Amino acid sequence: MMWNDAARRAFGMSDGAASMNDLSPEAPAHKGRPKIGLALGGGAARGWAHIGVLEVLKEAGYAPDVIAGTSIGAVVGGCYAAGKLDALSEFAATLTKRRVVGLMDFHIGGAGLIAGSRLKRLLERDLTGQRIEELPVRFVAIATELGTGHEIWLTHGLLVEALRASYALPGVFDPVRLGGRWLMDGALVNPVPVTAARALGADIVICVNLNSDLSGRGTTIQNHSADPDPAPEAPGAEERPVSRWFGGITGAARRVRGLVGRASSDQPGLAGVMIDAFNITQDRISRSRLAGDPPDVMIGPKLARVGLFDFHRADEAVALGRHAAERMLDEIEAVVQSTTLRRDEAAWHVNR
Repeated sequence: MMWNDAARRAFGMSDGAASMNDLSPEAPAHKGRPKIGLALGGGAARGWAHIGVLEVLKEAGYAPDVIAGTSIGAVVGGCYAAGKLDALSEFAATLTKRRVVGLMDFHIGGAGLIAGSRLKRLLERDLTGQRIEELPVRFVAIATELGTGHEIWLTHGLLVEALRASYALPGVFDPVRLGGRWLMDGALVNPVPVTAARALGADIVICVNLNSDLSGRGTTIQNHSADPDPAPEAPGAEERPVSRWFGGITGAARRVRGLVGRASSDQPGLAGVMIDAFNITQDRISRSRLAGDPPDVMIGPKLARVGLFDFHRADEAVALGRHAAERMLDEIEAVVQSTTLRRDEAAWHVNR
């Protein structure tokens, strides 16, 4: 695609900025095979599985020429495109529950529970100054515009800012303002961005769906009672003085727990409700979009036992990603061979 001066100015691009990440298919693939695109889906902590998938694909000779990522998929894909996947893998392996909590800079008065400044500094440590259009691998991060619901493809500009916008989970992280738009998590509109990978010139698209293993979702309960559950029994007389004495302390503790988990043993907390509602929406949208534009190969790691906030279980998630990718290598090879054959046959007819 040729860019004139007016087009460059309109997209905020400097001279030569369209070399790798414009929407044209001219970037060279690995010699002798079709261009492979990788669509990395959202799924919070389950996204560490993307690291294992990328490691296996690279080892098997299927390193992607194009990467489209949403949310955590954008983070892992962007680090790979920038040559920093090993650094990300090492960082993920060091995470503990305590360190994960330490990275969460909770604040009051913003549009989310977490300001995100600490996570931004971590990204900047290895990605400062990296621009999407200058990456050796073509890359796009998916975000959603607040208000309009537009699907925004971040194809040029600062990589760190694109990643922050793509993972800005509503109600958890503050939205990010880029190019005059307030942006938030791309999983709201395109949880597994197969369409974006195709648009950037991929001949074959492999997608990684982090939620494919979550069984039991989306069914219809056709005959459910609207009667409320019985009220819990009141505490006995001997418990009441203790409850009054500690009531203020325990009440405050329940409210704090409600922000990050469950307010009580049977009542979901604020963050838990937001995350689960978001996950249900993402699952429904994924099904619809993948049915309309299916990938050539779908990798679905068995991640049901890994919680959305289990960032400290990176080693387990990476191993599950590796296992899922290894199981699909024969299918990937078959798709590559058939696509190569069709391409060669088409070229033969053109050159007759």
